[in-house]
Formats: sequence, structure tokens, C-alpha cells
Amino acid sequence: MSNIRIRPATEADLDRITEIYADAVTLGTASYELQPPGRAEMGTRFDSLMAGGFPYLVAEKDGAVLGYAYAGAFRPRPAYRFIVEDSVYVAPEAKGQGVGLKLMQSLIEAVQAAGFRQIIAVIGDGRPDSASVRLHEKLGFRHSGRLEGSGYKHGRWLDTVFMQLSLNGGASAPPDPESLPERKFREGLRGN
Repeated sequence: MSNIRIRPATEADLDRITEIYADAVTLGTASYELQPPGRAEMGTRFDSLMAGGFPYLVAEKDGAVLGYAYAGAFRPRPAYRFIVEDSVYVAPEAKGQGVGLKLMQSLIEAVQAAGFRQIIAVIGDGRPDSASVRLHEKLGFRHSGRLEGSGYKHGRWLDTVFMQLSLNGGASAPPDPESLPERKFREGLRGN
């Protein structure tokens, strides 16, 4: 695992990102999408996150992308601007090798550096023994809610688990006026 490198994702990574996500959608329960989006849709999603200034990372080993993680807006309403939702997906052949942990550690650092206050994990099929729940617990996320039977996929009902991690003082201090979310908000006000 020591030669796994975490770096910002580029458009050149999108074919591999699309493949990794297609596997997760088709065979897994972490995503509630039922049909994997194509490369064009994944490009649109990537462009939207990049335009928002959100971090989007890949894990690479020997030139091969093994997984990816990104943070995006938790909800579109402006009062939520200090909260992001994380997503992390690892290629089937790389699972269990610490790729998700390295991606999430780097993602948390990037989100914190941008000045966000909370990271929310919305985990599909959030069983206590799921890899995603265990990963988020290991990183200090706390359980903050469960929606029982909120998704139906692969012939069964799935619970959605919410977990969150406070950063930069969380809700204990006023927002930093120089943080990315606050600067973007002010730019939006000037543009209206």
C-alpha cells in the first residue's frame, strides 16, 4: 500500500472512475442508483464539482486508478454551504488494501483546508458491519441518523445511515469569512 499515491482527479481519469462506479452501482448497495451512468454523465458531475471548488481525488498505483473520493454540496440551500457530503469508491480488485482509508484521509484534509465545518456521509445499506460504516467510524465520524427501509435494490430493503464529522470548530464558532464556502456565497450574492 505504501506506493499508493493520492492526487487530484483529472478529466483523463473519468473513464476509469466511470468503470469503478458502474461496478458499485451494478453489484453493490452503497449507491441507490440502479443503472450506472455513462461517461458523459460522469463528466458532467465531475465538471460541476470542479466548478464548485470541491475536492475530487483519485488513488493511483503504478499508473492505475484504484479508487476515487470527492466532496460535494450536502444540499443546495445556502444555509448548508458549510457542510459537504463525501463519496468514496474503490475498485473491486483494490478493496481491503487501505485505498479507501488513504482517500478519505486526504479528502478530510482537503475539506478542512477549504474551511468547511461538517462532512456528512450518507451510506446506503448502512449495516454496522459494512465497510463504509467501519471506515467512517475509524476516521472519527459519529452516527447521526438512520432511515429504515429507505432504498430497495437487489431484491431487498436497505437502510440509509447518516454519519458526520465536525471540522474547523464545527458549530462552536462563527464561519470563517475567508473559507471557500463563504467566499463562493459572497461571489454568488454579487453575481445576482
